[in-house]
Amino acid sequence: MPWSNQGGPWGSGPKGPWGSGSPPPGSSPPDLEDLLRRGQDKLRNVLPGGNFGGTGLLFITLLAIALWLSSGIFQVAPDELGLVMRFGKFNRKADPGLSYHLPYPIESVEIPKVTRVTAISIGVRLVEDIHRGTQTRDVPEESLMLTGDENIVDVDFTVFWVVAAGTEGASDFRFNMQNPEGTVKAVAESAMREVIGRSELEPILTGGRQRIESEVQQLVQKTLDQYKSGITVNQVQMLKVEAPAQVIDAFRDVQAAQADQERVQNEARTYAGRVVPEARGRAAQVLQSAEAYREQTVAEATGQTARFNKIYEEYKKAPDVTRQRLYLETMERLFGGTDKVILDSSTQGSSGVVPYLPLPELRNRPSTQPSQPAPGGNR
Repeated sequence: MPWSNQGGPWGSGPKGPWGSGSPPPGSSPPDLEDLLRRGQDKLRNVLPGGNFGGTGLLFITLLAIALWLSSGIFQVAPDELGLVMRFGKFNRKADPGLSYHLPYPIESVEIPKVTRVTAISIGVRLVEDIHRGTQTRDVPEESLMLTGDENIVDVDFTVFWVVAAGTEGASDFRFNMQNPEGTVKAVAESAMREVIGRSELEPILTGGRQRIESEVQQLVQKTLDQYKSGITVNQVQMLKVEAPAQVIDAFRDVQAAQADQERVQNEARTYAGRVVPEARGRAAQVLQSAEAYREQTVAEATGQTARFNKIYEEYKKAPDVTRQRLYLETMERLFGGTDKVILDSSTQGSSGVVPYLPLPELRNRPSTQPSQPAPGGNR
């Protein structure tokens, strides 16, 4: 045999596959009956009375029953909820603390954590590095999404969820969800893609984050409720929303141009808000002046018409007197503010010139008399 020089196939020396040496030549194998006899002797020493008869069997049976009954003792932590099932069907809940259920297979218990908030990040992963510590790594297959206006955006977000309060929520979570984290992640990613797919790029990058987070949370919660998952979504938080790295510079230029556009539009609106009211004020002033002039002209015409009608009534009663009165009033109106020289052509044998007294010049000449002191003044 080729193993003769090496002491067998297991190495040097007479060893078997489990490391024990083969029995020496000429020796017999151990007696099985002798081993059983030694075991019975040790058991008799342990049992009371040293008799392995009916009493020993009864003791072993009672001990086994006690151990079986004690297997139903369990403890529920403060952040857990015990779900006791009888023959595989939910029977009752167990609050935090020490509790008991009938031993298996009659009853069993499931203890899920119901108050722990679990966070699932989508589009980014935390990587432990010995030299650099914890770092983030992008996952493009999860974060790159298509917007409604056919642009690509890189979205990283986190979903915070907890088991729904109450026994029903805990039982649904335990019995209806085989992989809760994977299910929440898949549903959240699908909901985010749906909301991003019906939104435009500009509000996503600027001020539409809160609306998107709210819509995604509602959509995820609705889907999980349809699954009867027993999960409550507390918050959806968008960590990073930006264009892909390959076109980030171009997107920044576009955002800068949009900012300039908004600034110019705001300046134009400000100028229009200042000029338009002024123009409207001037237009209103012109309209009011025209309205006032029209009212004044109509009122004067109406008054003159009424005056003419009154004069005409008097004229019909006494034409000569009225005619004379009209003549005198007209002369008074014409010559009332002018300088006059009166010539009397009725005189006979004269040149027709009467002595002239310059009454207007005397009237307009400033007074040259000294001012009189006031009564009671200083002397």
